[in-house]
Amino acid sequence: MSETPPSESPSTFADGIRLAVGTLSVFPVRPGVVDRRAGGIAMTVAPIVGGLFGAVAGVVLTLALWLGVTPLPASVLAVGTLALLTRGLHLDGLADLADGLGSGKPAEQALDIMKRSDIGPFGVVTLVFTLLIQVGTLSEATTAGVGPIALVTACVTGRLALTWACLAGIPSARPGGLGSMVAGTVRRGVALVMTVLVLAGTTALAFSSHGDTFTSWLPISSFTTFVPAYAGDGILLGHDMMSGFEGGGILSTSPALGGSGIPAWWGFPVAVLVGLLVAWALRRRAVRRLGGVTGDVLGALVETATAAALVACVIVA
Repeated sequence: MSETPPSESPSTFADGIRLAVGTLSVFPVRPGVVDRRAGGIAMTVAPIVGGLFGAVAGVVLTLALWLGVTPLPASVLAVGTLALLTRGLHLDGLADLADGLGSGKPAEQALDIMKRSDIGPFGVVTLVFTLLIQVGTLSEATTAGVGPIALVTACVTGRLALTWACLAGIPSARPGGLGSMVAGTVRRGVALVMTVLVLAGTTALAFSSHGDTFTSWLPISSFTTFVPAYAGDGILLGHDMMSGFEGGGILSTSPALGGSGIPAWWGFPVAVLVGLLVAWALRRRAVRRLGGVTGDVLGALVETATAAALVACVIVA
């Protein structure tokens, strides 16, 4: 994640919005007043920025499917779009944190390793593993017809992890940089309100898009030709079995239930909570080892929470 020099002038809410967009995205935004108040606002509204990213990547995913691209390469395009929108900064933070924690060095030396421009073996393996998880789970969700919603949910979750990582009382690992500007700037009550809004929003998005079922709104012709038909409680219909059905996708003898046996539209709020839990565990580990958070830690939390939420979407939705 990028670093923005602080300013001693008082900031406004608009300054916080500009800081959120400029720090979390590739878009050039005219910087306003940058201080810890603006940093707190930026970390609070970060899930909204994540939702916009998810929507853009979801459009890319949907267009690819309409053009006849199969779910796996379409998912690669969507995940690549997210990396482009963020300049790959969160992925860079993930690799740096993996190298720092994996080194086994004391905090000061680990932080020095994280500041280097090169990527070590721990970082490479972590990057490859995380991207494979994101692409693979998004492909599974897309085959099930819920790829765009899962993508938006995961992107919002990744940025909501930033809100919780910047709670009051969580220190910065070193002076200067993004971590010192945003660490400890978000009040717990504000984070709880934002979390409730995210949970309500993902529930409403899933429910309004699918009603009582998870039958895909995407055209079945875009992906039924390569998936076999099989029998069972959840019946995935192949191309040869589609005559007489309109819309296609996954049909279930229990349409109100997801694959895990719970109401289907519950799956996405559960995925948000799973992503936050995994990010909390990583943040706790980083604070214990490094003494606080840094920009790299925050970037790693984004990618980790995003991947965990996508995995949860596939499991519970």
